[in-house]
Amino acid sequence: MPYALDVTTRGARRARAVSAAAAAALAVAAALYFYAPAAETPLGSKDLCAAYGGLPADWRVNPRAGMVYLPGGKFTLGTTLGYLEERGEIASHAPGFWIDRTEVTVAQFASFAAETGFVTQAEREGGGVVFVQPSEQDLARQDYVWWQYVKGANWRRPQGGNSRAEPNQPVTLVTLGDALAYAHWLGRDLPTELEWEYAAKAGHGGAQLEHEPRAADGAPAANFWQGEFPLQNTGEDGFQGLAPVGCFAGNGFKLYDMVGNAWEQTKDVYTEDHQAGQTPVSIDSEPIQPQNLAMTVKGGSHLCGRNFCVRYRASAREAHEANLPLSHIGFRTVSREPADWLTRLLQGGPA
Repeated sequence: MPYALDVTTRGARRARAVSAAAAAALAVAAALYFYAPAAETPLGSKDLCAAYGGLPADWRVNPRAGMVYLPGGKFTLGTTLGYLEERGEIASHAPGFWIDRTEVTVAQFASFAAETGFVTQAEREGGGVVFVQPSEQDLARQDYVWWQYVKGANWRRPQGGNSRAEPNQPVTLVTLGDALAYAHWLGRDLPTELEWEYAAKAGHGGAQLEHEPRAADGAPAANFWQGEFPLQNTGEDGFQGLAPVGCFAGNGFKLYDMVGNAWEQTKDVYTEDHQAGQTPVSIDSEPIQPQNLAMTVKGGSHLCGRNFCVRYRASAREAHEANLPLSHIGFRTVSREPADWLTRLLQGGPA
């Protein structure tokens, strides 16, 4: 009888062990499905970006579709070589966070609008501000004549009229409120300036980041203006305006278009320069309504050239009216949820 009891006990223990192992395997499988990084969409060349439909792999299935986790670390915010508002180098630390590999695309924003019925500010108000290349006569008549308010211009029709935004291009003509609505729909946020610049510098620093973005062979490494702005754009980079996302090689963090193509919005209120000990004011802590604020945008756009807006650099920053929809300003999102151990392991980091 004692032997029979012992056999029964050992069988029960074995069953519990098998059950625990099965539960653990199920948990790992669930983590792989829900929390592992989404499959990377191949980008980084003109052929690959042209073939991209604008929606990252596992879109609306994996909550981190299209994102990469940055472990965080030390870096230098600002520069001593740029414009005055970029000056002041501050030793900084960025906690780990997730960030979109590309600027939010028209296809992604269309998915949001279709699911929620969201209407952007430009759509509600009937137009937006668009770049229109001027003539010499136009320039003699008025400063900044290349910016024109165009009726009917919005994220769907970036030039107004019958124009059509391509699904694989950055969504533009969206205000701060529009960008936040999209980010919150996904349970995400806009990056702070510190987060954005940490992601853009990707572990590098110094004068090498302040040069015109060109590859080792001299070819443009980003979408920016070549020629005499605003009269002549040689199109050396292959584009006359916005490019699809991911047409150029990613940075050290596998992020695309961190400089050039479209300016990117942050959640930080604009300041005139960087000052040690200064705490950035973000819209989380600012009581004024966002539409009354000058916000910080980063990275320059396809309109930046050697003779105007030399801001195709990671340290570059500019003020932007939060409620002004412009044809060269977009955004990307972040998530500050910590990476679980399995995700870190899958990305090659310590568990």
